[in-house]
Amino acid sequence: GFAERGAHTLMAPTWLRSQTLSLLHEAVTEGRLAPVTARERLERIGSLPIRLLGDSRLRRTAWKVADELGWTGTYEAEYVALTKLHGDALITGDPTFARAVQGVIEVAPVETLL
Repeated sequence: GFAERGAHTLMAPTWLRSQTLSLLHEAVTEGRLAPVTARERLERIGSLPIRLLGDSRLRRTAWKVADELGWTGTYEAEYVALTKLHGDALITGDPTFARAVQGVIEVAPVETLL
């Protein structure tokens, strides 16, 4: 089943778990995070009931979003595209990202999930 939070489903691009793995490994190898903490976070994130999407419509929309926002990459654009196509709001703890998409999509703080 999908992750129901009240009346909402949590969604992310298909590569979310791989990106999470990479970022946590990076933090451990750079000494910013203890290995045991990283593994706990990886397990916690892996157990979240998140609907992962990555169809061709999402990819086309992400490409367009990246063009419109002047971004060279499309990773963040996939989150914006996902929100535009399927979501009510983008949940992020990154204030820079939130400012970058202000006026494009609705943004909500991470605390919304608590």
